[in-house]
Amino acid sequence: MATYAIGDIQGCLDELLKLLQQIKFDPAKDRLWFAGDLVNRGPKSLETLLFIRSLGKSAITVLGNHDLHLLALAEGDKRYSSKFDTLLPILESDERDALLDWLRHRPMLHHDAALGYTLVHAGLPPQWSIKEAQGYAKELETTLRSSHFRDFLNVMYGNKPKRWKASLQGMERLRFITNCFTRIRFCTAEGKLDLKHKGEVGSQQEELLPWFEVPNRASRKDRILFGHWSTLQVRHTKKVYGLDTGCLWGGELSALQIDVKPPVWHTLNCRGALAPD
Repeated sequence: MATYAIGDIQGCLDELLKLLQQIKFDPAKDRLWFAGDLVNRGPKSLETLLFIRSLGKSAITVLGNHDLHLLALAEGDKRYSSKFDTLLPILESDERDALLDWLRHRPMLHHDAALGYTLVHAGLPPQWSIKEAQGYAKELETTLRSSHFRDFLNVMYGNKPKRWKASLQGMERLRFITNCFTRIRFCTAEGKLDLKHKGEVGSQQEELLPWFEVPNRASRKDRILFGHWSTLQVRHTKKVYGLDTGCLWGGELSALQIDVKPPVWHTLNCRGALAPD
């Protein structure tokens, strides 16, 4: 049985199917871990959700910011809608309610002690250990799966608070947790989030560091898989593996086989649904 971790699909289903053919994926025995952002901006968001849902227990996916954006949009929140959104086919589908319910029940974090990997969409703040992150993920998952999920989606967007405090409560606490799991790229050495800068490493302000480069971060001894950062241009450093290699923009779609040592990269060149600019 092989296990592959795959970066952001964002509706690029044709490329995903080609990659799965390339690695000879067998859903009867192999497993796929998706790093979130299954949908949006690519041409086949609806078909992507339908396909990944059809894989059942052969696939695990964590939620990304575009997946949460879909849930918010479905509840009428159009504040951050974009001309590049490709989510209308989902919202108009007969499968709409079933797909949205399925999506709400996906995890924010997946940890496999036997394989020794943790999967998230964007990253972790330097203050959190893996054990702590698992607990915070459960808090957010419980909210999304509850009858009060609409209350959270209504206040989900925002860049504050910028720094973790265990004393955070209510929606501010949930918003910070969400921003870490689905949006983090850079932060200060003290763990203050910067959610505006999206460029490659080296393009940021001097006081900012990639989240995984913060000295003495609590999760530094753990192997972490993440997507979200297509401009990162770093596949593997310090026990972290960047899975988003920019398929949407004409880069590559990547699958990392993690049941072997060392892990093995498999890539597919993509034509790109959108240009980088």
